[in-house]
Amino acid sequence: MYPYKHPKRGDLKSTSISNILQSVIPEEKLSPFLQELEYVDKARKFTVYDLFLFLAEASFQQWKGYRDGEVRMVSSSLRPVDHSTLSKKAKKVPFELFKQLLNLMIDRCNRSTRRHLGIPKALLLVDSTKITVGKGRLPWALLKGERAGIKLHVSVVADEGRLHKVTETTGNSHDFKSCPEVTDKRFILVADRAYSGYKRFDDYLEQHQFFVIRLRDNTLFHSPVSRTRSEPFTGTLEQDFTCQLGKKQGLSKNRFRVVILRDPQGNPVILATNLHWHSAERIAEIYKKRWQIEVFFRWIKQHLNIPTLFGTTPNAVYGQLYTALLVYVLLKFLFDEGNAGVHWSAKLTFADFDRLFTLQRLPVEWITFFANDLAFP
Repeated sequence: MYPYKHPKRGDLKSTSISNILQSVIPEEKLSPFLQELEYVDKARKFTVYDLFLFLAEASFQQWKGYRDGEVRMVSSSLRPVDHSTLSKKAKKVPFELFKQLLNLMIDRCNRSTRRHLGIPKALLLVDSTKITVGKGRLPWALLKGERAGIKLHVSVVADEGRLHKVTETTGNSHDFKSCPEVTDKRFILVADRAYSGYKRFDDYLEQHQFFVIRLRDNTLFHSPVSRTRSEPFTGTLEQDFTCQLGKKQGLSKNRFRVVILRDPQGNPVILATNLHWHSAERIAEIYKKRWQIEVFFRWIKQHLNIPTLFGTTPNAVYGQLYTALLVYVLLKFLFDEGNAGVHWSAKLTFADFDRLFTLQRLPVEWITFFANDLAFP
């Protein structure tokens, strides 16, 4: 019997996510990561790379679990193996491998964007999403009551939908603690109340990290001084002033700008920032961009099978989730490159691209572009 070899196909018409991954991240790319993690892959029947490709296809095609994947593997050109082997492999392989592969994919697909970053001007949206299951499924990640769960803490570049950084915690971890792992001084940080902290605001000022972060409604303002305006407030804007935040031992060392507006329900939205050259209207617009990360979370949960956790160990759970996010980065890169390269009449929305790619029904212009002109950085 001849040894199994991963198929190599040069045309998108017959190419799956796993086939594309083989050209973007070939098997030899895993070796230095595995060495760093001191993991020796002794398997010949089903290697770490096989697991990586399986998890990518399972995410993209929204398979229901290891048993469902066992049935579908051959039709997706994956090395066939039984579900118990899949489960055992997923438990053993350190999830840090898939986290590093995600970072590698982000680095490759976002390289051209980063070259154009000079002073901080792009907005970096930061938030987390929680995935919950019954407490018997993840006993190492218990929440209150009968539930268990984990969190993915994520930063996304606004208006581009580009995933920037990701880290993981159990579901009861506070977002504030994980914020430093997903921020970047080259961007303006935009976040909700969970990321508010007066001491951290002082640190941001010293680190030259620009930010627009929502404050809690009970925030105390020390020595407020209104900013001068040439025109009265309009719309939902109400106040624009500078002050120290908090009180006594918790008082911020520095003065920060505070912009207050009302949401559609009439509730106050209190924003702290160290951006002093923008208008209050612009500060409000910056914060409103935060809805884009909510759209991102909704999309990956609906399209990349993220709420359906196959395994029950940290390696199995986080390995699956990091691979799913890697698939998103790859899809977004293919979409952006394709829309920039095809004729205007063949341009697609991201939703249409995802649907047609899944069905293997992309227009001929896209197939031609990917076969002849697409190049990874």
